[in-house]
Amino acid sequence: MAPDACVGIIANPASGRDIRRLVAGASVFGNADKAGMVFRLLAGLGSAGVRRTLMMPAGDGLSSALHRQLAGRTVREASTNAPFPELRELDMPITSTAVDTRLAVERMRDEGVDAIVVLGGDGTHRVVAKACGETPLCALSTGTNNVFPEMREATVAGIATGLVATRRTGPGALRREAVLIVERAAAEPDLALIDVAVTGERFVGARALWRHDALRELFVTFADPSAVGLSSLAGLLLPLARGGGRGLHVRIAGDADEPQAVVQVALAPGLVTKIAVAGFEMLEPGVPVALAEDGGSIALDGEREIEHHDGDRVTVRLAEGPRRIDVGAVMRHAAGTPATCSPG
Repeated sequence: MAPDACVGIIANPASGRDIRRLVAGASVFGNADKAGMVFRLLAGLGSAGVRRTLMMPAGDGLSSALHRQLAGRTVREASTNAPFPELRELDMPITSTAVDTRLAVERMRDEGVDAIVVLGGDGTHRVVAKACGETPLCALSTGTNNVFPEMREATVAGIATGLVATRRTGPGALRREAVLIVERAAAEPDLALIDVAVTGERFVGARALWRHDALRELFVTFADPSAVGLSSLAGLLLPLARGGGRGLHVRIAGDADEPQAVVQVALAPGLVTKIAVAGFEMLEPGVPVALAEDGGSIALDGEREIEHHDGDRVTVRLAEGPRRIDVGAVMRHAAGTPATCSPG
């Protein structure tokens, strides 16, 4: 057991609050709820032997709500005999943008955290994945489209993450996720965890992708027909499990194309639409696919991030991504380990 295990916590106060609350039926995930999740996460981490945590500073009431809960924990802690770990918020500037998340992850890596727990949607996890390197991630869902993170009870996720951080896990505790790398001339490569969508819209605008009429192409790391978002479109064509080593490239039918299929897709919570597909093919690891060179914008994990112009050369390829904690695998191993489960 690692005696000085430390876990980082990224709780995005802005996740679950984008334009899809107005144009679709997405629910709001409040910061009081996120604070409660962090509190339960700390309880799980403490029970697994983690004694130190680092947290990204969080505004909009999240931090204050969490500290109110922590102030009243004494009675609960005494009754469970499971001390909470020390919680230290990072001393860093706050811009209320994705820069905060990236900087926090970099600071956590500098301080040698053994794992990072992320509370957010696909967009938040994408930012973390770009900066986390080999540090394992525990991905918890608090966003709009939550294809990458899981809906997990934070207490159990804390226990599993704590077991990983204290080196008490077995085979399968960590799995390597795939990513899509977007490369352009004279620009830094970017990545997506779930999907890259190419649209004819010239400007990023409100970022969140909630209209399908300008969609041209779609690339996915896996294809889940039960998900919300564009990966469900691919999943309804050809389901692909996570970690299978291949992705899917889907071409959307234009006005002049004969559709190969018309698929009804849950594009966002409460928003179901039909999309005509011209064709699709497998995406092999490491093989770049060039996009059409007419201008538009590129959405990464459901949010428009890149504006490209006529004649720009852009390629997309499947590659290895971050290491992720498999909570179920960790807990199944713990169930048969005397050090973490004693009879009677």
